[in-house]
Amino acid sequence: MAASRFLGRLERIEPARTAPDGGRDLAELRAKMAEILGRPREAAEELRVQSSAPRELPLAPYETEEGVARRKLRRVSGGEHVGSIPLSGAGSAFMELLALLALSPELAELDPTRLLYFDTETTGLFGAGVVPFVCGLAWFDAEKTLHFEQIFLPSPGDEPVLLRRLGELFEECDGIVSFNGRTFDEPLLRSRGVMNRMPRLPERPHLDLLHVARRLHKARIGRTRLVDLESEVLGFLRGDDVSGAEIAPRYAHFLRTGDASAIEPILTHNEWDVLSMVALVGLYGDPVDLLHPADLAEGARVLSRAREFETGISWAEIAREKGASVAANRALACLHRARGDRARALVAYEELAQEIQDPRVRLELVKLYEHHEKDFRRALEILELGTGEPPERLSARRARLERKAQCPPKARKRKGSPA
Repeated sequence: MAASRFLGRLERIEPARTAPDGGRDLAELRAKMAEILGRPREAAEELRVQSSAPRELPLAPYETEEGVARRKLRRVSGGEHVGSIPLSGAGSAFMELLALLALSPELAELDPTRLLYFDTETTGLFGAGVVPFVCGLAWFDAEKTLHFEQIFLPSPGDEPVLLRRLGELFEECDGIVSFNGRTFDEPLLRSRGVMNRMPRLPERPHLDLLHVARRLHKARIGRTRLVDLESEVLGFLRGDDVSGAEIAPRYAHFLRTGDASAIEPILTHNEWDVLSMVALVGLYGDPVDLLHPADLAEGARVLSRAREFETGISWAEIAREKGASVAANRALACLHRARGDRARALVAYEELAQEIQDPRVRLELVKLYEHHEKDFRRALEILELGTGEPPERLSARRARLERKAQCPPKARKRKGSPA
């Protein structure tokens, strides 16, 4: 539309009155621009959508005062899983534990059946003109039945329909759940509400699963995109899924052609996103038996940050029993050190040093032998294996330990020097 208006303005420009060739040059320019603007876009060809047989989207009309959108509603069967994780588990998740893993104490008092899961598909990632055109939503009712709802905008002009429905569901819930929604989806929806002069979305405690996933799984699997979590944590492979880079071009293709086949994969993609979030809440809300032992050990370290030491130690010991000894000993050393139990921290660091060669582990051992055990010779032995410190600090530590090691035991100070 913008290109057509621009071309129309160009055609109304008066010919230049300067050189005789100016009119011919301008006519050639107009013809060239008309040719370029009239070409079919390559992006539409790259989408490989099947537009030979137009068909309706599998969504019902959804009419409001703001306009008409399309909507899908379904009750999710109590036996549905994402991979090996039952979706029903999220309705009974331990919110106190989720609050600890999220490092968000405000989540602890929430009822898991009053959480709203949401995810958007948009026309881009940056800029004031980005519009959410699909929104997937899920929630549990009082009987712990999971409901899924999906709203699609056949035209960006119907955006207030989507925003109004979101406002209704935000009002009804006690907390919201997303995957990277704290950074992207929620700020976008709030800004779009302002631009459309809609009532402000209610503030709700926000569980962003991306941050929990990074803490628990990054050490083991590296990337923590939702599809990575599905395959490596939930045991689910999407198969023929649309890539994120295709989503905005597919919607643009639909707006030009009305081709529903461009949109159907986006709707499926969005539904998978939302249901995978539900599965992750079920997993994180009762994780001991289902998490990979290395991930359980990382969870123990998160519990140390939350100062939930006893539960963290229990998780780490379970992880060690299940074979994740390196990650478990790291967690145990961290937990015992944080709670001030240096004797047990020393044991955990010694076991860890036998398993891996890590200068940071040796540095912790040097500190414990110097300041807790007062075994300066042992500290020097470990120091010479390398602690990864800058040369100046290493030299100062070595000189201090050598000086202490030469003093008779009775002459040594009871208090150690600062590390």
